Amino acid sequence: MQNVVVAGVGIHPFGRFPAGYRDLGAVAASEALADAGITSDDLDMTLVANVGAEMAKGQNVMDRVGRSGRPIVNVESACGSSGSALYLGSRLIESGAARVVLCLGVEKAPRGFIASSGFEDWQIATGLGVNPVYFALQAQELIHQTDATVEDLADVSVKNHGHAVHNPNAMYRAEVTRDQVLDSKMVCPPLRLLMLCSPNEGAAAAVLMHRDEVTRRSNTDGIALRAVSLVSREPDDWFVPAVSYRPNRTSLSAHAAALAFEEAGISAAEADVVECQDTDSASELLAYRDLGLCPEGAEAGLLRSGATALGGALPVNPSGGLLSKGEPLGASGLGQVHELVQQLRRRCGPRQVEDASVGVGHVMGAGHVASVVLLTR
Repeated sequence: MQNVVVAGVGIHPFGRFPAGYRDLGAVAASEALADAGITSDDLDMTLVANVGAEMAKGQNVMDRVGRSGRPIVNVESACGSSGSALYLGSRLIESGAARVVLCLGVEKAPRGFIASSGFEDWQIATGLGVNPVYFALQAQELIHQTDATVEDLADVSVKNHGHAVHNPNAMYRAEVTRDQVLDSKMVCPPLRLLMLCSPNEGAAAAVLMHRDEVTRRSNTDGIALRAVSLVSREPDDWFVPAVSYRPNRTSLSAHAAALAFEEAGISAAEADVVECQDTDSASELLAYRDLGLCPEGAEAGLLRSGATALGGALPVNPSGGLLSKGEPLGASGLGQVHELVQQLRRRCGPRQVEDASVGVGHVMGAGHVASVVLLTR
Protein backbone atom coordinates (compact mmCIF):
# COMPACT_ATOMS: atom_id res chain seq x y z
CA MET A 1 0.00 0.00 0.00
CA GLN A 2 1.69 3.18 -1.22
CA ASN A 3 -0.93 5.89 -1.42
CA VAL A 4 -3.07 5.89 1.74
CA VAL A 5 -2.51 8.42 4.52
CA VAL A 6 -4.34 8.92 7.81
CA ALA A 7 -4.92 12.66 7.47
CA GLY A 8 -6.93 13.18 10.65
CA VAL A 9 -8.19 11.36 13.73
CA GLY A 10 -10.86 11.99 16.33
CA ILE A 11 -12.19 10.32 19.46
CA HIS A 12 -14.96 10.46 22.01
CA PRO A 13 -13.62 9.15 25.35
CA PHE A 14 -14.54 5.57 26.26
CA GLY A 15 -16.78 4.99 29.28
CA ARG A 16 -20.48 5.36 30.13
CA PHE A 17 -22.42 8.43 29.02
CA PRO A 18 -26.02 9.71 28.95
CA ALA A 19 -25.68 10.72 25.29
CA GLY A 20 -26.83 8.35 22.55
CA TYR A 21 -24.58 6.67 20.00
CA ARG A 22 -25.42 9.30 17.37
CA ASP A 23 -23.96 12.06 19.52
CA LEU A 24 -20.90 10.01 20.50
CA GLY A 25 -20.17 9.24 16.86
CA ALA A 26 -20.68 12.85 15.81
CA VAL A 27 -18.04 14.02 18.29
CA ALA A 28 -15.38 11.65 16.93
CA ALA A 29 -16.30 12.24 13.28
CA SER A 30 -16.30 16.03 13.63
CA GLU A 31 -12.95 15.97 15.41
CA ALA A 32 -11.39 13.79 12.71
CA LEU A 33 -12.68 16.03 9.92
CA ALA A 34 -11.37 19.13 11.68
CA ASP A 35 -8.03 17.44 12.30
CA ALA A 36 -7.76 16.70 8.57
CA GLY A 37 -8.80 20.25 7.66
CA ILE A 38 -11.90 19.21 5.73
CA THR A 39 -15.70 19.06 6.03
CA SER A 40 -18.16 16.30 5.28
CA ASP A 41 -18.63 17.83 1.81
CA ASP A 42 -15.09 16.68 0.95
CA LEU A 43 -15.82 13.00 1.66
CA ASP A 44 -16.22 10.50 -1.15
CA MET A 45 -17.51 7.85 1.25
CA THR A 46 -18.15 7.23 4.94
CA LEU A 47 -17.76 3.78 6.51
CA VAL A 48 -19.35 3.34 9.94
CA ALA A 49 -18.41 0.41 12.17
CA ASN A 50 -20.94 -0.60 14.82
CA VAL A 51 -22.28 -3.83 16.33
CA GLY A 52 -25.40 -3.18 18.34
CA ALA A 53 -27.25 -0.06 17.20
CA GLU A 54 -30.30 0.33 14.98
CA MET A 55 -30.62 0.25 11.21
CA ALA A 56 -28.98 3.00 9.11
CA LYS A 57 -26.75 3.83 12.07
CA GLY A 58 -24.09 5.56 9.99
CA GLN A 59 -26.66 7.72 8.25
CA ASN A 60 -28.10 8.66 11.64
CA VAL A 61 -24.69 9.71 12.99
CA MET A 62 -23.78 11.70 9.88
CA ASP A 63 -27.06 13.61 10.09
CA ARG A 64 -25.44 15.35 13.07
CA VAL A 65 -22.17 15.98 11.21
CA GLY A 66 -23.30 16.87 7.70
CA ARG A 67 -24.35 14.87 4.67
CA SER A 68 -23.32 15.47 1.08
CA GLY A 69 -25.37 12.74 -0.60
CA ARG A 70 -22.29 10.54 -1.08
CA PRO A 71 -22.34 6.92 0.09
CA ILE A 72 -22.52 6.01 3.78
CA VAL A 73 -21.95 2.29 4.36
CA ASN A 74 -22.40 0.41 7.63
CA VAL A 75 -19.89 -2.30 8.61
CA GLU A 76 -20.13 -5.01 11.26
CA SER A 77 -17.54 -7.67 12.19
CA ALA A 78 -17.91 -7.85 15.98
CA CYS A 79 -14.78 -6.47 17.70
CA GLY A 80 -13.10 -6.42 14.29
CA SER A 81 -15.61 -3.95 12.84
CA SER A 82 -13.20 -1.00 12.81
CA GLY A 83 -10.54 -3.12 11.15
CA SER A 84 -13.04 -4.06 8.46
CA ALA A 85 -13.91 -0.40 7.86
CA LEU A 86 -10.23 0.53 7.58
CA TYR A 87 -9.62 -2.36 5.20
CA LEU A 88 -12.44 -1.28 2.92
CA GLY A 89 -11.55 2.40 3.07
CA SER A 90 -7.88 1.83 2.30
CA ARG A 91 -8.74 -0.44 -0.64
CA LEU A 92 -11.12 2.13 -2.07
CA ILE A 93 -8.38 4.77 -2.03
CA GLU A 94 -5.61 2.47 -3.27
CA SER A 95 -7.81 1.35 -6.17
CA GLY A 96 -8.66 4.90 -7.20
CA ALA A 97 -12.37 4.54 -6.39
CA ALA A 98 -12.14 7.26 -3.72
CA ARG A 99 -9.74 9.95 -2.58
CA VAL A 100 -11.14 10.87 0.84
CA VAL A 101 -12.87 8.35 3.14
CA LEU A 102 -14.07 8.75 6.71
CA CYS A 103 -13.88 5.59 8.85
CA LEU A 104 -15.92 5.88 12.03
CA GLY A 105 -16.46 3.40 14.85
CA VAL A 106 -19.12 3.95 17.49
CA GLU A 107 -20.77 1.83 20.16
CA LYS A 108 -23.01 1.85 23.23
CA ALA A 109 -22.45 -1.70 24.42
CA PRO A 110 -24.76 -3.18 27.05
CA ARG A 111 -23.44 -3.78 30.54
CA GLY A 112 -22.15 -7.23 31.41
CA PHE A 113 -20.58 -9.97 29.35
CA ILE A 114 -21.42 -10.39 25.69
CA ALA A 115 -22.54 -13.57 23.99
CA SER A 116 -20.35 -14.44 21.04
CA SER A 117 -21.33 -15.65 17.58
CA GLY A 118 -20.91 -19.12 16.11
CA PHE A 119 -22.61 -20.91 18.99
CA GLU A 120 -25.97 -22.64 19.11
CA ASP A 121 -28.74 -20.98 21.15
CA TRP A 122 -28.56 -23.64 23.85
CA GLN A 123 -24.81 -23.10 24.21
CA ILE A 124 -25.32 -19.39 24.73
CA ALA A 125 -28.19 -20.01 27.17
CA THR A 126 -26.05 -22.35 29.28
CA GLY A 127 -23.10 -19.97 29.33
CA LEU A 128 -20.81 -21.80 26.92
CA GLY A 129 -21.02 -19.04 24.33
CA VAL A 130 -20.26 -16.12 26.63
CA ASN A 131 -16.86 -14.59 26.00
CA PRO A 132 -15.16 -15.15 29.40
CA VAL A 133 -15.46 -18.91 28.87
CA TYR A 134 -13.37 -19.15 25.73
CA PHE A 135 -11.04 -16.41 26.97
CA ALA A 136 -10.46 -18.56 30.04
CA LEU A 137 -9.82 -21.68 27.95
CA GLN A 138 -7.17 -19.79 26.01
CA ALA A 139 -5.62 -18.60 29.27
CA GLN A 140 -5.60 -22.14 30.71
CA GLU A 141 -3.96 -23.45 27.56
CA LEU A 142 -1.32 -20.69 27.66
CA ILE A 143 -0.44 -21.53 31.27
CA HIS A 144 -0.38 -25.26 30.54
CA GLN A 145 1.80 -25.04 27.44
CA THR A 146 4.25 -22.28 28.45
CA ASP A 147 5.87 -20.94 31.61
CA ALA A 148 3.20 -18.24 31.94
CA THR A 149 1.55 -17.99 35.35
CA VAL A 150 -1.54 -16.41 36.86
CA GLU A 151 0.79 -13.76 38.27
CA ASP A 152 1.83 -12.90 34.71
CA LEU A 153 -1.82 -12.43 33.78
CA ALA A 154 -2.18 -10.07 36.71
CA ASP A 155 0.93 -8.15 35.65
CA VAL A 156 -0.52 -7.46 32.19
CA SER A 157 -3.41 -5.71 33.91
CA VAL A 158 -1.05 -3.85 36.25
CA LYS A 159 0.99 -2.62 33.26
CA ASN A 160 -1.96 -1.44 31.21
CA HIS A 161 -3.75 0.27 34.10
CA GLY A 162 -0.50 2.07 34.82
CA HIS A 163 -0.33 3.30 31.23
CA ALA A 164 -3.93 4.56 31.35
CA VAL A 165 -3.25 6.97 34.21
CA HIS A 166 -2.12 9.49 31.60
CA ASN A 167 -4.82 8.77 28.99
CA PRO A 168 -7.80 11.15 29.30
CA ASN A 169 -9.80 8.96 26.91
CA ALA A 170 -9.64 5.83 29.11
CA MET A 171 -12.50 4.68 31.34
CA TYR A 172 -10.28 3.47 34.21
CA ARG A 173 -7.35 5.73 35.05
CA ALA A 174 -6.16 4.39 38.40
CA GLU A 175 -3.15 2.14 38.94
CA VAL A 176 -3.73 -1.35 40.35
CA THR A 177 -1.38 -3.73 42.12
CA ARG A 178 -0.81 -7.41 41.46
CA ASP A 179 -2.52 -8.24 44.75
CA GLN A 180 -5.56 -6.16 43.83
CA VAL A 181 -5.88 -8.02 40.54
CA LEU A 182 -5.42 -11.43 42.16
CA ASP A 183 -7.92 -10.56 44.91
CA SER A 184 -10.60 -9.33 42.49
CA LYS A 185 -13.64 -11.51 41.88
CA MET A 186 -13.07 -14.82 40.08
CA VAL A 187 -15.07 -14.83 36.86
CA CYS A 188 -13.92 -17.91 34.98
CA PRO A 189 -10.69 -19.59 36.13
CA PRO A 190 -7.99 -18.42 35.81
CA LEU A 191 -9.45 -15.03 34.84
CA ARG A 192 -10.44 -12.61 37.55
CA LEU A 193 -12.47 -9.45 37.09
CA LEU A 194 -9.48 -7.13 36.71
CA MET A 195 -8.05 -9.42 34.03
CA LEU A 196 -11.04 -8.76 31.76
CA CYS A 197 -12.04 -5.69 29.77
CA SER A 198 -15.41 -4.02 30.23
CA PRO A 199 -17.75 -3.50 27.25
CA ASN A 200 -18.66 0.18 27.23
CA GLU A 201 -19.39 3.23 25.06
CA GLY A 202 -17.38 5.57 22.88
CA ALA A 203 -16.36 6.46 19.34
CA ALA A 204 -13.23 6.95 17.25
CA ALA A 205 -12.63 8.06 13.67
CA ALA A 206 -9.94 8.41 11.03
CA VAL A 207 -9.92 10.33 7.74
CA LEU A 208 -8.09 8.41 5.02
CA MET A 209 -6.75 10.33 2.02
CA HIS A 210 -4.85 9.56 -1.13
CA ARG A 211 -1.28 10.78 -0.78
CA ASP A 212 -1.71 13.24 -3.67
CA GLU A 213 -4.73 14.76 -1.94
CA VAL A 214 -2.71 15.18 1.26
CA THR A 215 0.02 16.98 -0.70
CA ARG A 216 -2.50 19.20 -2.46
CA ARG A 217 -3.99 20.22 0.86
CA SER A 218 -0.54 20.73 2.46
CA ASN A 219 -1.43 18.44 5.36
CA THR A 220 1.84 17.99 7.25
CA ASP A 221 0.43 15.79 10.03
CA GLY A 222 -0.53 12.81 7.88
CA ILE A 223 0.64 9.34 8.90
CA ALA A 224 1.19 6.68 6.23
CA LEU A 225 -1.16 3.69 6.38
CA ARG A 226 1.22 1.05 5.09
CA ALA A 227 -0.99 -2.03 5.40
CA VAL A 228 -4.36 -3.26 6.62
CA SER A 229 -5.02 -7.00 6.62
CA LEU A 230 -8.37 -8.67 7.18
CA VAL A 231 -8.79 -12.44 7.41
CA SER A 232 -11.73 -14.69 8.25
CA ARG A 233 -11.57 -18.13 9.76
CA GLU A 234 -11.83 -21.30 7.76
CA PRO A 235 -13.81 -24.36 8.92
CA ASP A 236 -10.73 -26.03 10.42
CA ASP A 237 -9.33 -22.92 12.12
CA TRP A 238 -8.95 -22.65 15.87
CA PHE A 239 -12.43 -21.39 16.76
CA VAL A 240 -15.38 -23.67 16.03
CA PRO A 241 -19.06 -23.33 16.99
CA ALA A 242 -18.51 -25.19 20.24
CA VAL A 243 -16.03 -25.01 23.06
CA SER A 244 -13.37 -27.07 21.32
CA TYR A 245 -9.68 -26.30 20.82
CA ARG A 246 -7.48 -28.21 18.45
CA PRO A 247 -3.72 -28.78 18.63
CA ASN A 248 -1.57 -27.07 15.99
CA ARG A 249 -4.45 -24.76 15.17
CA THR A 250 -4.18 -21.85 12.78
CA SER A 251 -4.03 -18.45 14.48
CA LEU A 252 -6.12 -15.83 12.70
CA SER A 253 -4.05 -13.07 14.27
CA ALA A 254 -0.77 -14.63 13.13
CA HIS A 255 -2.18 -14.98 9.62
CA ALA A 256 -3.34 -11.35 9.62
CA ALA A 257 0.02 -10.15 10.95
CA ALA A 258 1.99 -12.06 8.33
CA LEU A 259 -0.12 -10.56 5.55
CA ALA A 260 0.20 -7.02 6.90
CA PHE A 261 3.97 -7.15 7.44
CA GLU A 262 4.45 -8.65 3.98
CA GLU A 263 2.27 -6.00 2.35
CA ALA A 264 4.13 -3.17 4.10
CA GLY A 265 7.59 -4.61 3.57
CA ILE A 266 8.20 -4.19 7.31
CA SER A 267 9.26 -6.81 9.84
CA ALA A 268 7.88 -7.20 13.35
CA ALA A 269 11.35 -6.34 14.65
CA GLU A 270 10.91 -2.81 13.27
CA ALA A 271 7.81 -2.06 15.36
CA ASP A 272 8.15 0.74 17.91
CA VAL A 273 4.69 0.73 19.51
CA VAL A 274 1.82 -1.76 19.51
CA GLU A 275 -1.88 -1.53 20.36
CA CYS A 276 -3.33 -5.05 20.56
CA GLN A 277 -6.67 -6.50 21.60
CA ASP A 278 -6.32 -7.24 25.30
CA THR A 279 -9.92 -8.27 25.85
CA ASP A 280 -8.37 -10.28 28.68
CA SER A 281 -4.83 -10.42 30.06
CA ALA A 282 -3.99 -13.71 28.36
CA SER A 283 -5.03 -12.33 24.97
CA GLU A 284 -2.28 -9.70 25.17
CA LEU A 285 0.34 -12.38 25.85
CA LEU A 286 -0.98 -14.45 22.94
CA ALA A 287 -0.79 -11.36 20.73
CA TYR A 288 2.94 -11.06 21.48
CA ARG A 289 3.41 -14.42 19.78
CA ASP A 290 0.86 -13.97 17.01
CA LEU A 291 2.23 -10.56 15.98
CA GLY A 292 5.74 -11.94 15.83
CA LEU A 293 7.03 -9.92 18.79
CA CYS A 294 8.47 -13.05 20.42
CA PRO A 295 8.82 -16.79 19.72
CA GLU A 296 6.16 -19.22 20.86
CA GLY A 297 6.65 -19.98 24.54
CA ALA A 298 8.42 -16.68 25.27
CA GLU A 299 5.28 -14.59 25.81
CA ALA A 300 5.57 -14.26 29.57
CA GLY A 301 9.32 -13.73 29.34
CA LEU A 302 8.78 -10.72 27.08
CA LEU A 303 6.39 -9.22 29.63
CA ARG A 304 8.73 -9.93 32.55
CA SER A 305 11.62 -8.28 30.73
CA GLY A 306 9.83 -4.93 30.90
CA ALA A 307 10.08 -4.51 27.13
CA THR A 308 6.31 -4.05 26.68
CA ALA A 309 5.97 -1.35 29.35
CA LEU A 310 6.41 2.35 28.71
CA GLY A 311 10.15 2.99 28.71
CA GLY A 312 10.80 -0.52 27.40
CA ALA A 313 12.06 -1.51 23.98
CA LEU A 314 8.56 -2.19 22.57
CA PRO A 315 5.68 -0.66 24.55
CA VAL A 316 2.39 -2.50 24.09
CA ASN A 317 -0.91 -0.75 24.79
CA PRO A 318 0.49 2.60 25.98
CA SER A 319 -3.12 3.83 25.80
CA GLY A 320 -3.97 1.43 28.63
CA GLY A 321 -5.47 -1.09 26.23
CA LEU A 322 -9.01 -2.40 26.47
CA LEU A 323 -8.36 -3.48 30.05
CA SER A 324 -8.27 0.19 31.03
CA LYS A 325 -10.11 1.99 28.24
CA GLY A 326 -12.97 -0.51 28.10
CA GLU A 327 -14.22 -1.82 24.79
CA PRO A 328 -16.92 -0.13 22.71
CA LEU A 329 -16.89 -2.96 20.18
CA GLY A 330 -17.30 -1.07 16.93
CA ALA A 331 -14.88 1.68 17.99
CA SER A 332 -12.04 -0.30 19.56
CA GLY A 333 -9.88 -0.72 16.43
CA LEU A 334 -10.16 2.93 15.43
CA GLY A 335 -9.40 3.83 19.03
CA GLN A 336 -6.10 2.00 18.53
CA VAL A 337 -5.48 3.94 15.32
CA HIS A 338 -6.14 7.21 17.15
CA GLU A 339 -3.53 6.29 19.76
CA LEU A 340 -0.98 5.12 17.19
CA VAL A 341 -1.36 8.22 15.03
CA GLN A 342 -0.87 10.47 18.04
CA GLN A 343 2.14 8.40 19.13
CA LEU A 344 3.71 8.76 15.68
CA ARG A 345 2.94 12.48 15.74
CA ARG A 346 4.72 12.61 19.16
CA ARG A 347 1.66 14.09 20.91
CA CYS A 348 1.03 11.68 23.77
CA GLY A 349 2.67 13.55 26.63
CA PRO A 350 3.64 11.36 29.63
CA ARG A 351 2.73 8.16 27.77
CA GLN A 352 4.74 9.06 24.66
CA VAL A 353 6.87 6.27 23.21
CA GLU A 354 10.25 7.80 22.45
CA ASP A 355 11.08 8.15 18.74
CA ALA A 356 8.05 6.08 17.67
CA SER A 357 8.05 5.68 13.89
CA VAL A 358 6.31 2.33 13.23
CA GLY A 359 2.97 1.49 14.89
CA VAL A 360 1.06 -1.80 14.87
CA GLY A 361 -2.66 -2.21 15.63
CA HIS A 362 -4.47 -5.53 16.10
CA VAL A 363 -8.11 -6.55 16.60
CA MET A 364 -10.05 -9.81 16.68
CA GLY A 365 -13.76 -10.22 16.03
CA ALA A 366 -15.57 -12.99 17.92
CA GLY A 367 -13.04 -15.58 16.80
CA HIS A 368 -14.21 -15.09 13.22
CA VAL A 369 -12.03 -12.25 11.87
CA ALA A 370 -8.68 -10.64 12.60
CA SER A 371 -7.15 -7.43 11.33
CA VAL A 372 -3.67 -5.92 11.65
CA VAL A 373 -2.85 -2.30 10.79
CA LEU A 374 0.65 -0.90 10.14
CA LEU A 375 1.32 2.84 10.32
CA THR A 376 4.56 4.74 9.75
CA ARG A 377 5.66 8.28 10.44
